[in-house]
Amino acid sequence: MFLGGVFTSIEPCNVAMIPLIMGVVGGSRNLARRRAFWISLVFTLGLAVTFVLLGVLAALLGGILGGGTPLWYYIAAVVCLLIGLQLLGVLQLSTPAWLNTLQGKVSARGIRGAFLLGLVSGLVASQCATPVLAVILTYVMAQKASLVYGAALLFIYSLGRGVPIVLAGTFTGFLKNLRGLGKWAGVFEKVCGVLIIGVGIFFLIIA
Repeated sequence: MFLGGVFTSIEPCNVAMIPLIMGVVGGSRNLARRRAFWISLVFTLGLAVTFVLLGVLAALLGGILGGGTPLWYYIAAVVCLLIGLQLLGVLQLSTPAWLNTLQGKVSARGIRGAFLLGLVSGLVASQCATPVLAVILTYVMAQKASLVYGAALLFIYSLGRGVPIVLAGTFTGFLKNLRGLGKWAGVFEKVCGVLIIGVGIFFLIIA
């Protein structure tokens, strides 16, 4: 879960969002390091709150809908296969258009704005993060996980998402290094796609 969070955080579409966070929420792209640290940290906490709530919701749905049965393993397998094929470029899946407009509706600034933007960004995710997040949530439902376990998995995922964001938001040099990973974006997605398809096959085997 932690590595999945780190992976999705260093994807180019997420790295490109970091200067936007600093500029829009902080009021300037040239923030003092201390203020940049607090803004990126509070933004990450907002992400964590949303992810934890999604984990609790997934655990609740798994309990209500009978997670842990063979049917749920087949559902999880289908989701993994679809997401994997999307990452490999075979399919094109997109999030609803209205979700993508939520970030632009955050008008608050400073620490409060960073937290609100984190909450919304956790819900919207991104074209990089959505596939991995969908697989994690489906896994929680399929396992009929407890509320604590579901929340813990998503919290660990949020920590993985948050570490590169805080480092890149605080240190300009680190952000430049992350941008340099952009040339490997295609390779990252293909590897992740293969791994997620492998998870789908595993669910089929144990169903």
